[in-house]
Amino acid sequence: MQSIEVVLAMLLALVGSSYLVRVLPFSLPLPLVQVGLGALIAALTGRSVRLDPEIFFLLFLPPLLFLDGWHIPKEGLLRDRRIVLQLAFGLVVFTVLGAGFLIHWMIPAMPLPVAFALAAIVSPTDPVAVSAIAARVPIPKRLMHILEGESLLNDASGLVCFRFAVAAALTGSFSLLSASLTFLWVALAGLAVGVGFTWGIALAQRGLSRRFGEESGSSILVNLLVPFGAYMLAEHLHASGILAAVAAGISMSYVELSGRALATTRVHRAVVWDTIQFALNGIVFVLLGEQLPGILQGAVGAMRESGRGSPWWLAAYALAINLALALLRLAWVWTTLRLSLFKSRLRGEPVERPPWRLVLATALAGVRGTITLAGVLTLPLTLADGTPFPARNLAVFLAMAVILVSLLGASLGLPRLLRGLRLPDEPAERREADTALREAAAAAIAAVEQAQHALSEKSPADADVYTNAAARVMANYQRRLDGGKPGNIAAEELRKADAAELTLRLTALQAEREEIFRLARRRRISDETARKLVREIDLLEERHT
Repeated sequence: MQSIEVVLAMLLALVGSSYLVRVLPFSLPLPLVQVGLGALIAALTGRSVRLDPEIFFLLFLPPLLFLDGWHIPKEGLLRDRRIVLQLAFGLVVFTVLGAGFLIHWMIPAMPLPVAFALAAIVSPTDPVAVSAIAARVPIPKRLMHILEGESLLNDASGLVCFRFAVAAALTGSFSLLSASLTFLWVALAGLAVGVGFTWGIALAQRGLSRRFGEESGSSILVNLLVPFGAYMLAEHLHASGILAAVAAGISMSYVELSGRALATTRVHRAVVWDTIQFALNGIVFVLLGEQLPGILQGAVGAMRESGRGSPWWLAAYALAINLALALLRLAWVWTTLRLSLFKSRLRGEPVERPPWRLVLATALAGVRGTITLAGVLTLPLTLADGTPFPARNLAVFLAMAVILVSLLGASLGLPRLLRGLRLPDEPAERREADTALREAAAAAIAAVEQAQHALSEKSPADADVYTNAAARVMANYQRRLDGGKPGNIAAEELRKADAAELTLRLTALQAEREEIFRLARRRRISDETARKLVREIDLLEERHT
């Protein structure tokens, strides 16, 4: 019962955090507020949730990574694939080597393999943390796409490095060939499992729907289970479940392009996924804070055993590691940028050097989160001979400190770096939207005309009714097509007219909804009828907004 009470308290803290962050007199990132509330729960209850890393990975990471892969713009990811791959793989190895030697030099009590393991687990950035920061910081779109792509792919490289560092600590041996082959299998098999599993489920569901019809609830449930299925299958094959979940999300975005899902299913599914994303994102950080007191206590004990009893050494180590990670990231970003500009000059391409503040922001945006927390907790408790794993508590604390400091640094530093920074718009995106809207309007007009003729032939007596109705439906689409032609209504006037029409439509829908609620309160209609009518109005309002 106490465990259930702690879980309910964490959910209550999650709800309270969204209000608390708005009433605080100073700006504080939502993840840090949730971490603080989690620590408060641990202090008040006097106990913490026993966090099984495998269960943590399975419950939290697949759906969150699946959503990130689903929503990330694929064109931007392909366009910047070289930058993303350099950050996702090259930077991870560079960070493991640089930070690993530094940690071992700074903390001699931590063996080199353990130092490499700690460096490996703090090297991947986290898509959950990056998304949480981006919700409150105006990060340029292209930079955000690069950061999301990096954080989706660098988990595999970081975790593989971590596994081999832990194996070296346990056995005292390391094979570069074995590590390379394992990495290839983990990455490629994980991606293949994610793609194959998603398309297999989509084809099976399409066949069943075609034969037996589609139930909205069951379709949403199948969609929710896809990331878990891909993750578990990949892990069973000793591949990367994380990359499988990411690949499943990317594949799902292409499955959606078929347009076969019902509109009601898409609306309901979006609501369900938004709720799940909000809950899981928040619980991750509440759990992080809830684990903090116990981890800090273990780290202080480890420091005393090493002969440095002052807790200030913990703060010094944490700040030094964070500074080293930021400098390594900055050095890598600056070097790869210079090389890219040099190659562009050799090819005779036009070169535009990005602002220095954007380079600093790219370095500062390397936020750590759930991958680091869950991964470091998988450190074994003992070595092969039964002796305690060296400096385990200290490594867990330092990984936790990296998460907190990177969150705080990005939340406070990015707004100042990016304030007033003007970047050129991407006209291609605007042109794509305009072209799509015009072609969609033309297709809609053709479809309405065809339907009008079919209905008029079927019922000639009502031909005038169908003609007038078709004219009203096609009017908005025709304005969209004519909006850019000379001699027609100015574009600004069209936008004002559309805005006014939208306001009036929403006002009418709100009045409808209030009247239905009033009738239900007076028992002139049943609750069931009221729910059905209000649901239809809500769907209309969602479509207009």
